[in-house]
Amino acid sequence: MKNSIVGATDIKEIKLMRTKLSEEANVEPDPVPTGEVKKETQIIAIYGKGGIGKSFTLANLSYMMAQQKKKVLLIGCDPKSDTTSLLFGGKACPTIIETSSKMKLAGDEISIGDVCFIRDGVFAMELGGPEVGRGCGGRGIIHGFETLEKLGFHDWGFDYVLLDFLGDVVCGGFGLPIARDMCQKVIVVASNDLQSLYVANNVCSAVEYFRRLGGNVGVAGMVINKDDGTGEAKNFTEKVGIPVLAAIPANEDIRRKSASYEIIGKPDSEWGSLFGELAANVASAPPVHPKPLNQDQLLNLFSSDITGRDIVLKPATQADMTGKEVKPKKSLEVIYDAA
Repeated sequence: MKNSIVGATDIKEIKLMRTKLSEEANVEPDPVPTGEVKKETQIIAIYGKGGIGKSFTLANLSYMMAQQKKKVLLIGCDPKSDTTSLLFGGKACPTIIETSSKMKLAGDEISIGDVCFIRDGVFAMELGGPEVGRGCGGRGIIHGFETLEKLGFHDWGFDYVLLDFLGDVVCGGFGLPIARDMCQKVIVVASNDLQSLYVANNVCSAVEYFRRLGGNVGVAGMVINKDDGTGEAKNFTEKVGIPVLAAIPANEDIRRKSASYEIIGKPDSEWGSLFGELAANVASAPPVHPKPLNQDQLLNLFSSDITGRDIVLKPATQADMTGKEVKPKKSLEVIYDAA
């Protein structure tokens, strides 16, 4: 009897969760405010394939910019929330989405000090995201920016606002800076591998798509991370028509320090000059119109033994699908003579 009661309770909870998720999915988010930002503020969105090192690049870039006496705001827009963890030595800071929800339930108003934290001149915050299966990450991004607007985002006086976005997630919230002209330019982070360049190419395609619709965002260039010298990423930038802003080598010292949440973008460090040059290039690179590649052009950046482009597509037959010979059936389609 006890087990059946527990089972019935579980079923009720599952039905309730499904109802809540269904209701959330059907509610359209409020439009994101797109008020004018101060002209002296450069808002830059950085995109890249998950795991390619964009959060590592941004944490070190923002740190170097602050050491160059620039006022920098770093906003992590990746549900993994690893951007600020890298900046704060592995410590996770409260996310805007989670903090806002908790304070709303408690009847309190969220403030800057609840979600924005400082390290050596870098201001940083995380939008955050839902747990797996509990909501839409893109929708969370939209609501996160709505909260930033309420906190006075367009009145803040920063030199640079850096946004860390996943490039291999295609739902609407992650394309927000491009679609809504929320940034002036986009930077892509990639490596000499097909998947990261595929994502970079998709980002370039998105920029061009929204430009055709009247958008103003351009691509300022690429940061090549884990550069092993094989040259595919550099070749990609030449064909697409964007510059290389920096090439961060595939180096064991960098890998080790990144894994232990150590900032290497310091003026007096071994890698200081590299990130100093990157900071200067990011600041000065103008947004340009990229020329995205088609699938064949992208594959041609790599040798055929890597991409398999010498494979011939062999059509399947009904016999292949069923494991036996199948007699063709007459079509029931009605074909009318031309009037």
